[in-house]
Amino acid sequence: MEDLSKRNVHQLKEELRRRGLEVQGKKAVLVERLKAAMEQEDHETIPCEAEKNKARVKDSQENEMQVHPDEERPIQGSKERSRHGKGDEQPPSDAAAPISMANEGTLGKRTHGNRKEEGEDLVENDAKRRHVQVEMEQEHNQTHEESMAERTANRNVECPYLDTVNRGVLDFDFEKCCSVSLSPVNVYACLVCGKYFQGRGPKSHAYIHSLEADHHMFMKLTTGNVYCLPDGYEVVDRSLDDIRRVLHADFSEDDISALDESPIWARSLDGNEYMPGTVGLNNTKHMDYANTILQCMMRVTPLRNFFLNKKLYQHCQSKVVQRFGELVRKLWNPHNFKGHVSPLEFMQTVSRETNKRFNTDELADPTQFLSWLLNALHLGLTDGEREKSSIISRCFQGNMQVTTEKGSVSGKPMSKDIVQNVPFFMLGLDLPPTPLYRDVMDKHAIPQIQLFTILQKYDGTTVTDDPRTGRRTFRILTLPAYLTLHVKRFSTNNFFREKNRTIVNFSIKGLDISTYLPLPKAQALHAKYNLVGNIFHQGPPEGGSYQCHVHRKSDNQWYQIEDLHVERTLPQVVSLSETYILVYERKGAC
Repeated sequence: MEDLSKRNVHQLKEELRRRGLEVQGKKAVLVERLKAAMEQEDHETIPCEAEKNKARVKDSQENEMQVHPDEERPIQGSKERSRHGKGDEQPPSDAAAPISMANEGTLGKRTHGNRKEEGEDLVENDAKRRHVQVEMEQEHNQTHEESMAERTANRNVECPYLDTVNRGVLDFDFEKCCSVSLSPVNVYACLVCGKYFQGRGPKSHAYIHSLEADHHMFMKLTTGNVYCLPDGYEVVDRSLDDIRRVLHADFSEDDISALDESPIWARSLDGNEYMPGTVGLNNTKHMDYANTILQCMMRVTPLRNFFLNKKLYQHCQSKVVQRFGELVRKLWNPHNFKGHVSPLEFMQTVSRETNKRFNTDELADPTQFLSWLLNALHLGLTDGEREKSSIISRCFQGNMQVTTEKGSVSGKPMSKDIVQNVPFFMLGLDLPPTPLYRDVMDKHAIPQIQLFTILQKYDGTTVTDDPRTGRRTFRILTLPAYLTLHVKRFSTNNFFREKNRTIVNFSIKGLDISTYLPLPKAQALHAKYNLVGNIFHQGPPEGGSYQCHVHRKSDNQWYQIEDLHVERTLPQVVSLSETYILVYERKGAC
């Protein structure tokens, strides 16, 4: 008999409840009660169908012998011959007289008829037996389903550790690796302390943690299923759905389309309100260059809508694409427990993919990070085919004509000008040292310049002289849906890094590119842009910090974001900053 002492209290109660017995008492009492019930069942014998068939066949043979007594001698004789064996040929006794041919023929007919009837009975019995087995299997399956449903209902009610879940310590923004083995395989989160552990078997780290720390609620990070350890049963309870919504944020098409229709406010566990999509990003050390880029990319509506719907890229093999999609869903999730999000898991993936070129410990250039990120997302979505279309190219890619004068490139003799059509994601703008304006006190020089002045670099006639690339002219052929402008504010020499503090005066609404640059007629009709994001630098050139201004469409307000700090600002203040990157949205682009 099975050792019932190895079962836990929950399993013993389930087995007693299934048998209709009392479930109250300690474990020892439950074990004795279940053992007595199982022993009583073993003593009860129910005749099986085979024994009934055997008895029925024996009764039919006795009835046949009573009706035909003259057939008993040959049968007994055959039994005697079989008892003596094949090698013994003993003469029949006088009592065993030979049977006439007529009687032998009659015996053969009667025996054949009896065998036919006996075969029909066996076939009928087999059919009945199969029918009974099918009914028993159906009844067993129904009983098993009812038992499982009852167990699920009982788990919902009887799990004694649901009140130990501490939502305040849960943080799913970090890399999902075991805190002991550092393995990312089969990881569970302890819902009591928030730590990650691997596995839930008897020798796993999660199992050991449940015994040592007396923590029993664990959620599998890949599926969201919750288990009670060390008992090992699954906990099914609706009160845990809010944790699953934080772990795996999901957006329907209606949810996505309603994001810009009206302002959405949510409340965190600490009672503070936050705006989904306009939340602060945690900065562990030097991540402000990446945080500002991510905040501005959230203003690109088609890009945001694409990555909120994970079905559109669920089969993509690029880790950058998958991590970026997870971060976008976290930023716009209205069910977060906190009013901010940490991009650490995304940045760790970026650090591995770039061989630590962009990491959390060293300050980097936002323009270089944006250029790498757009190309990485584009190649990840197109399986490495650069010419193929993606959501990145549809939003950010434009085309220009680059003309290189003959003889202007050192070391490369050219007999004629070279004309090329080059796609671009970003346009670089050079800052001259003039014009200069003096303030009222005539003490401080404040350099200022208009945006359309530095945009003349792309009018097709202004020559840009570079010793490496030669004398070149640029002309815009196709404008993208989202125009990204990079103001080249920093320069590096052999001794130090310099910063050009020239203020660029730009328009926030209604920037008409066709007014300043010659464009094809088809492009001139769709050349009006509105500003949606502005990244600026504050502080000395060797350090300082990057901040951003973003526009929120749902309430038509501007916000200034510096890492975790989000505050409303005036649109007049946006144009007074030392802008570094401008993101414009074409009217009607979304």
